[in-house]
Amino acid sequence: MITTSLRRTNAPVDFPALLENIGSGKATIAIMGIGYVGFPLALATHAQGYNVIAYDVDEEKVAKLNAGKSYLRGIGDDKIEKMLSAGRFHATADASALKNADAIVICVPTPLTKNREPDLRFVEATVATIASQLRPGQLIVLESTTYPGTTVERVKPMLEETGLRCGEDFFLAFSPEREDPGNGFFSTYSIPKIVGADDKKSRTLALALYGRVVFSAVPVSSTAAAEATKLVENIFRSVNIALVNEIKMVFTAMGIDVWEVIEAAKTKPFGFMPFYPGPGVGGHCIPVDPFYLTWKSREYGMPTHFIELAGQINASMPDYVISRLREAMDKRLRKGLNGSRILLLGLAYKKDVDDLRESPSLVIYEKLKEAGAAVDYHDPFIPSIPHTREHDHLAGTASVALSAKSLRGYDAVAIATGHSGVDYALVCKHAGLIIDTRNVMVQFGAQPHVVQA
Repeated sequence: MITTSLRRTNAPVDFPALLENIGSGKATIAIMGIGYVGFPLALATHAQGYNVIAYDVDEEKVAKLNAGKSYLRGIGDDKIEKMLSAGRFHATADASALKNADAIVICVPTPLTKNREPDLRFVEATVATIASQLRPGQLIVLESTTYPGTTVERVKPMLEETGLRCGEDFFLAFSPEREDPGNGFFSTYSIPKIVGADDKKSRTLALALYGRVVFSAVPVSSTAAAEATKLVENIFRSVNIALVNEIKMVFTAMGIDVWEVIEAAKTKPFGFMPFYPGPGVGGHCIPVDPFYLTWKSREYGMPTHFIELAGQINASMPDYVISRLREAMDKRLRKGLNGSRILLLGLAYKKDVDDLRESPSLVIYEKLKEAGAAVDYHDPFIPSIPHTREHDHLAGTASVALSAKSLRGYDAVAIATGHSGVDYALVCKHAGLIIDTRNVMVQFGAQPHVVQA
C-alpha cells in the first residue's frame, strides 16, 4: 500500500486544463494491452492528434512496434511507420512511462477460469501497475469486458489505495470495446462508443476523449450501466446463435435445410433478424461474456437459466459436428473415426481472420484426435498454431497445403471455418466426403458426398 503522503498534494487538480488538453487532442494517451482491441484503438487515437504510449508486458510486441512492424492481420506496417514518423507514438514495457499519460486505457483480456468464472488476473495486474505510477490529474478507463460492478468494486479500491481519491485526484470510467476483427464495414472510429462513469468529472473527461477518437460517444449513467450494456450486446448474439444451432439439429433430423429456411425467413421486413448456425462459437466475446453475468447474478440470488442454456447449446456444437462426421463415415465409408485421416478446413473462429481465441475448431481438432483419428488442418490465415491458453500443446502445428493429391488422401474433410479465399471447387472435386458446417458448398448445388453439420 502506498501512503497518502506520497501521492496527495495540497493543490487541487486543474480540471479545466485537463479537460481542454484531452478535448483538444493535445493530451498523451497510454493504451495498456496492444492486441486486437488496443492496437486499433492506438491507431484511432493517434489519428486524432494525441501522443500515444503503447504499453504491453510482451517485450517482443514492443520491439516490433518500435521497429515499425505489425503483428496483427489487417494492420499493415505502413500504419505503424506513419505513427512513428509523426513522433507522437512509442511502445514500451516500462511502467514508469505511464506517469507521462493524461489518460490510461486498459485493453487486456478477461477470460474465464476452467469453472466458467470470471478471471480478472490480467485486469488486476494492469491496475496494480497503474497504481504504482498513478499521479493526480489522470483519467483511467477500463475497456475490458466484465461483469457490472467491476470498475467500482475491483478497480477503484486498488487505485484509491494510493491515497488518491476518485473523482477528485484521479478520474475513472468504463467504455466497453466494440471491435469486430475482420469486419471491413466498421472501423474503431465509426463504431459508437458507450461511456459510463460514476461522477460528473470522470464522465465529462471520458466523453471528451472518446468524443474525439470515435464518431459518436454515447453516455450512460454509471460504470455498471456501461458494463451491463456490453454484456447485453453479446448475450443477445449468444442466445440467437444458440437458437439457430438448436433449430439446425432439429431440422436436420427432419430432413429440412436450415439454411434455406433462414434465407426464406429473412425476407420478412420486420420482426426477424437472421443468425446463422455453425460448429460452435468463438472469439473474445460470445463464448465468454455471458458467463460474467451469470456469475455475478448468483450474488443476487437470480439464476440465469436462459443465458446458461444458450452457452450449453453453443458449447455442445463441436460434439454434434463430430457425431455427424462419424455417422456419415459409417454410412458412406463403412469406417469409424479410429484410424481415419481427417482434414479440418479452417481453424480461426470466423472467416477471413487469424484469430484463434475460443475457436470451436480447436475443440473439434482435439476431440477427433482423442477418437483416434489422424488430423491435419488447412487455414490460409494461420500457417501454424500459436500458443493458446487451453490448447497450448498444439502450438507449432503447421497448416497443410491443399492439392488434389492431398485431398484424395483424407477419408473426410470437415469445413469448420468458411474462409473466402479457399479453393472450394478443388475441395468439392477431390474430397471423398465433406462435412460442411458453414454452408459454403451450397454454391456447387446438391452433391452426394457433401453432408451438412
